[in-house]
Amino acid sequence: MADLASQWPQGLASTWAEGAARGPAAVVTGIGAYVPPRLVTNDDLAQRLDTSDEWIRTRTGIATRHIVDEGMATIDLGTEAGRIALKSAGESQVDAVVLATTIPDRPCPASAPEIASRLGLSGVAAFDVGAVCTGFIYALAVSAGLIGIGIAERILCISAEAFSNLVNPDDRTTAVIFGDGAGAVVLRAGDRDEPGALGSFDLGSDGDRSDLIAVAAGGSRQPLASTHKTEDLYLAMDGREVYRHAIPRMAESSKVVLERAGWDVADVDRFVGHQANVRILDAVASRLGIPPDRRVANIERVGNTAAASIPIALADAAADGTLQAGHRVLLTAFGGGLTWGSTVLTWPVLTIG
Repeated sequence: MADLASQWPQGLASTWAEGAARGPAAVVTGIGAYVPPRLVTNDDLAQRLDTSDEWIRTRTGIATRHIVDEGMATIDLGTEAGRIALKSAGESQVDAVVLATTIPDRPCPASAPEIASRLGLSGVAAFDVGAVCTGFIYALAVSAGLIGIGIAERILCISAEAFSNLVNPDDRTTAVIFGDGAGAVVLRAGDRDEPGALGSFDLGSDGDRSDLIAVAAGGSRQPLASTHKTEDLYLAMDGREVYRHAIPRMAESSKVVLERAGWDVADVDRFVGHQANVRILDAVASRLGIPPDRRVANIERVGNTAAASIPIALADAAADGTLQAGHRVLLTAFGGGLTWGSTVLTWPVLTIG
């Protein structure tokens, strides 16, 4: 076993890169995003928390966020984003639905099968992926793998988060940051050199620091029935440490996929990082040497939507013309786990619904 293991490539991303080179690529053919109607401003939060619009903007870059109303959940958000993405792609049928989410509607079962059913896709493979804010990159990688080995030809890849339900509404350190929403892309099997084809992936994790972003209760380690502290029901985050780890991890991961793609930093037309905090986005872009005018950011309007942040940002940028066909795009994310990941693509011509 030791001799066999020594012959394997180092890391999942290397294995994935070699495997992807032998099969078809996953090509983006449609995109969609959806945020719930209710808009919450910084001034709204300041009415009940010890904070202000200036304090929030200075530290996060966020001005507004969309929050689900009672009765609206992750499946509702994901279904709407998926519907828009299918329309964008001109598709009514896919072979699989892959959902990245941190907060499924229920601990069991997964939420993806219900989304598939609501979209008229009953019978297809459907499952959830959990990597917190890196979820979309992980879901893309899983989808690309399914296409690459011939299990599926078309996949609806969704990231959806009713994340406000994980946040203590009285905790100003987290309540001001997170919003709700969903984004989705449709992928099809295609050629690796055509526009929209996903490039190599770099994926990583550091479980030794899993407590930096965590919800203590609700799993097998601390079931809800045994939970006595209310704070254990909500997200706990060490913002200072997360900041310290996020910047180098996202930057280094980005460099890996750029090298594999044969791109220089100057070749990147649009940098789309996980919309966690505007200071993190600026710092990663600066470390990579990407100018501010090439950074895509919508965090001011929607806040941190966790796994959904990158596809929502892509959809927004495509809709307003910031992202155009032919642009070389770098995607990178960092989240709980700890997890991180990156990939690249050349943006294709899409119908924006």
